[in-house]
Amino acid sequence: MVASAWAALWLREGGLTFHLTELLVMYGLGGMLAWPLAVFLARFATLGRPAETRFAAYLLCLSLGTIAVTAMLFALDYRVFYARWHADTGTRTWLYQFAFTSLVAFYQFLVLGVRLYLPVGGAALLAVSLWLASAQPRQQR
Repeated sequence: MVASAWAALWLREGGLTFHLTELLVMYGLGGMLAWPLAVFLARFATLGRPAETRFAAYLLCLSLGTIAVTAMLFALDYRVFYARWHADTGTRTWLYQFAFTSLVAFYQFLVLGVRLYLPVGGAALLAVSLWLASAQPRQQR
């Protein structure tokens, strides 16, 4: 995911961004933290299934998991930045501010951040899903 984000930024902007290192760390952490959970869910969902089903499950779980975890990391980063203007922790106002800040950060990542997974991330996702689906043996019923 780091290579995908770097390649997308390099292709679109020549790698000229103020926070290149922070962005690459965020995308790398998102991919690393999503991997174990996504692989576990896909394997659990496809026990005893054919390779096509395993491929689809890996494709779905890895893509949604990586996007969700990375978006959560962006939402936490937004929360840290905007915390100084939010109400006291634990109040109803703070809860609304926390919820809407997180939702806006998640939405903004979906609109602006997901495109950094292309073109390299899509190809890597297909290759890894195919590899994982073929590596997991089909169990007998």
